[in-house]
Amino acid sequence: MSDTQRESLQARGVHTLLAQFTDMHGVAKGKYVPLAQLDELIETGAGFAGPSIWGTGLPRTGPRAEYYARADLAHPIDPLPWQPGYARVVCDGFVAGQPFEACPRQVLKRASARLAERGWQLKTGIEPEFFLLQKQEGRWLPADDGDRLDKPSYDLKSLPRKAAFLHGLQDTLSGWGRQVLQLDHEDAHGQYEVNFAYDEALASADHLMGFKLAAQALAEREGWVFSMMPKPFANQPGSGLHFHVSLWDLKDPAHGKGLFSPSADERTQGHDLSLLGRQFIAGVLAHAPALCALAAPTVNSYKRLVVGESLSGTTWAPAYVAHGPNNRTAMVRTLPGRFEWRLPDASANPYLATAVLIAAGLDGIDRGLDPGPACTEDLFALSLGEIHRRGVPLLPQSLAEAVDALAADAVVAAALGPVLHGEFLRLKRDEWLGYARHVSTWELERYAATF
Repeated sequence: MSDTQRESLQARGVHTLLAQFTDMHGVAKGKYVPLAQLDELIETGAGFAGPSIWGTGLPRTGPRAEYYARADLAHPIDPLPWQPGYARVVCDGFVAGQPFEACPRQVLKRASARLAERGWQLKTGIEPEFFLLQKQEGRWLPADDGDRLDKPSYDLKSLPRKAAFLHGLQDTLSGWGRQVLQLDHEDAHGQYEVNFAYDEALASADHLMGFKLAAQALAEREGWVFSMMPKPFANQPGSGLHFHVSLWDLKDPAHGKGLFSPSADERTQGHDLSLLGRQFIAGVLAHAPALCALAAPTVNSYKRLVVGESLSGTTWAPAYVAHGPNNRTAMVRTLPGRFEWRLPDASANPYLATAVLIAAGLDGIDRGLDPGPACTEDLFALSLGEIHRRGVPLLPQSLAEAVDALAADAVVAAALGPVLHGEFLRLKRDEWLGYARHVSTWELERYAATF
C-alpha cells in the first residue's frame, strides 16, 4: 500500500510530506518528512517533544516525553498547490506506542466509536466564517478598504474584489475532492464564508483543518491575514462555525437511512426530527454550558455570544439555550432530518467540539430526554426580562463561566478524558486570568482622569 502510494505521489511531483496534527487549540502543527520516509511515518510516526505541544500534559523526560504524529491513510494525502512538491498527511497522536488519549483527533475517534457500537455514524457539514484582515498603523482593518456597507451580507461590490482568493480556495478544495457548495460575503466588513459538502464527522474535521491551511497560505500570498478570531470588530457580527448535524444507520446497506428523519406521523405533528433526533438535541441543550467551553473556547468568543444590535442589525450568534424550526436566533436550529448547531465559533477545535457534541447527544438518547417546546419566536427581539419569564436559560457569558460549567459536567469531561480535560481547564483558566488582569485602552480612557 505505501509503495503504491509513494510511487503515485512521486509521479505527481511530491518529494516532501507535511506530517500534520492538531493541538488542543485547534491549530495545525507538524513537520516536513521526505517522501522516502512514508513507511516510517505510517508505522512509527514523526517524533515531537510532547511538552512543546499545547494540551498534552506530557513530561519533559522519560518514554512518555515523546509525541509521535502517525499517518492515517484513511484520509487522502493532499498535495499543496501553493507549495509545489509538498503534500499534507493527516496524523494521529501516539505516545509510547499507543493512541494518545489527549490527541484531539483520537478524542473524536473514541466518540465516533461509541456511535459505531450502536451501528450509527454522525455526519457533519461545517460552515467556516472568517475575516480577511490587514494591519495599518497598529490597527486591524478589513483587507478590503472599500468594504463599508452598513449591511454587507451577500455584497456583490466587495465579493468580486476577493474573487481571485476565493477561486483559489475553491480550486484547492475541489482538487482535494471536497465539494464546494458556495462562497459568499458575510455580515461584517471583511468577512466571508465557504460551505462544502457534509461528510462523516472525522473527515469533516480533517477537511476543516485542510481548509484553514489553504486559506492561511493563500491570504498570506496576497499580504492579508486570514483570521478565525470570533469577533475582531466590536460593532459587527462575529464568525461562527456552524455544524449541520445528522445521524445515519450503518446497518443500512447504502448508508441511506437518516436516523433523525421524522416519520410521517411525526411530520404531521409538526416535528422536523425523529424521537431519536429530539432526544439527541435535548442532550445538547442539557449540556450547553459545558459544551460552550469547547465550542466558544476563547475570551473573545464571549464578545460574540451576546444579543444586541450590530452595524448590520443583528449578531446572528445565540445567547440562549433553545431550539426551534428554522430559527436562526436559537442555539439549535432544527431542519427536516438534521439540525444546525449554531453555538460554535470560528476558534473552536473541530475535533473536540464534535466529540463533546456526540457525548451530549448520546446522553440525551440514553436518558430519553425531552428538548421541551420548540421556540418559534425571534429571541433577539425579546427583552432579557421576557426571556426569563419564558424560562429560557442563558448561555455562559464569559470564558470563566463556561470553564466552570465544564469542570462540573461529568459527561463532557469523560468524552475529553482526564488528561485533556485537566489541561483544558488549566490553560483556559490561565487565559481568563491573563485577560482579567489586563488593563485595556477602554479602561484607561474611561478611568485614568475620572477620579
